[in-house]
Amino acid sequence: MGRRATLQWIGVLYILSALGCALANDVTTFIIARFIGGIGIGVSTIVAPLYISEIAPPAVRGRLAGMFQFNIVFGIVVAFASNAVLAGTGEQAWRWMLGVAAVPSVLYTLFCLALPESPRWLLARKGDRAGALAVLRLILPQASEQELAAQADAIEQASAEPVQTGSGFWSWRLRKPIALAFLVAFFNQLSGINAILYFAPRIFELTGMGAEAALLQSVGIGITNLVFTFAGLWLIDRLGRRSLLYIGSVGYIVALGLCAWAFQTGHFAIVPACIFAFIAAHAVGQGAVIWVLISEIFPNRYRAQGQTLGSATHWVFAAVLTTVFPKMVELSGANQQPTQASWIFLFFCLMMVLQLVWVRLAVPETKGVALEQIQRQLGID
Repeated sequence: MGRRATLQWIGVLYILSALGCALANDVTTFIIARFIGGIGIGVSTIVAPLYISEIAPPAVRGRLAGMFQFNIVFGIVVAFASNAVLAGTGEQAWRWMLGVAAVPSVLYTLFCLALPESPRWLLARKGDRAGALAVLRLILPQASEQELAAQADAIEQASAEPVQTGSGFWSWRLRKPIALAFLVAFFNQLSGINAILYFAPRIFELTGMGAEAALLQSVGIGITNLVFTFAGLWLIDRLGRRSLLYIGSVGYIVALGLCAWAFQTGHFAIVPACIFAFIAAHAVGQGAVIWVLISEIFPNRYRAQGQTLGSATHWVFAAVLTTVFPKMVELSGANQQPTQASWIFLFFCLMMVLQLVWVRLAVPETKGVALEQIQRQLGID
């Protein structure tokens, strides 16, 4: 379908979901509407960062692709504010809370009508060199016609079908980007980020806070996430993807290690600060890098499949972890004895030690490098 058409259909799914939730008269209709919205979200995590990476100049690609994550975080904060404003609209307030999402969904869909198609998709899939050159002129307005032609030649060469046997996505040739996409998404979730985000009030209650205080602290998490995601965007094209993963990994290890120690020893007073530090480390590191890195490391012909692999890994492990986390709390005995929660945080901490080793041994730096050059750096001929 192409990047542009897929982005437009995401907007249609968002609109259907928002209106379906608001107008639902039974649980089944409501679930179907939410499922449609979930499909839209899942597709957007594949296509949006992929499209941005394919139209962005190398020098600012990290910042532009990282805006996808920033807008997610910003959208969450806006949703909290919207819900607070609409909370007083009566017993049917929840309908307004969900239905109001149709407004930005319509605007998004209309804006998508003005988007150009990805030049890499035009060259790799459609063979439309003239159309691709027209888009490249928009992306690189200072470039000469010779430079644009050379860029198109490089894209065509990198997008050509390999002549060797065993080609295709699931091949030994693509082993490095496949491993990178899987592991960056795997470690992203094994940090415990979604479990901690979703169950923050419960974690704070284990430290002895009241329900209202715990809820207030969870709002602080949203603000911390927003501020440090912005910091990650500012740094990603300055320090690089690998450097931010280093910073995030060390921050994870310190914050989770201190959380484990605090629960084990009963020093609950430092837990909120440790959780905020954990969120900050995620926002600057993994949160800023994950969608950018996955969108950069695959050849043009297989970028959509690679982005799908990374996104699917992310969401599968997010679902597993958020399903398992309450059971982990229950089985550890933390509900009766909060100190037992230390083992959960220790597990996440050890996983981040493994991530630090992986970053040191296997993750390449892609800052400021053209997509086709990254392909050569990874040994994909």
